[in-house]
Amino acid sequence: MENKDELFLTKEGLEKLENELLHLRTVKRKEIAARIKEAISFGDITDNSEYEDAKNEQAFIEGRIITLEKMLRRARLLEKGENDDCLVALGSTVKLKNVDLNQDYEYTIVCTAEADPLEKKISNESPVGKAILGRTVGDQVEVKAPAGNFNYKIEAID
Repeated sequence: MENKDELFLTKEGLEKLENELLHLRTVKRKEIAARIKEAISFGDITDNSEYEDAKNEQAFIEGRIITLEKMLRRARLLEKGENDDCLVALGSTVKLKNVDLNQDYEYTIVCTAEADPLEKKISNESPVGKAILGRTVGDQVEVKAPAGNFNYKIEAID
């Protein structure tokens, strides 16, 4: 039975999160510690903007580390063959045709943490992702998006 708290990631997405966490722990923490130490050396920290900026960045980085650790504890790797190639699911690469504009698109459906529209990776929670999940080749769907409604036809699923 599938756990609703699981975070499904592709191998690439998992590696990206792991690398970010490693970078924050090993590089950014040291950089921030050095900035704080330098700011303290300026004297009184009560009116020291460099100290405040460094402490705020430190809080942000520590928060991001906690977030990434929680995500990685819930992470489950999407394996090839785990999804039915007949249906759009997480990990599917889908070729769509915008029926209204006669334009073709290709997207990979991923979880929100991995989404990157510039890399043609859209979230399963995005308007297009929600509309095509569970659908099959040949299905036409209407996508209600902030920019308006669009009609897509699913051309292929990989």
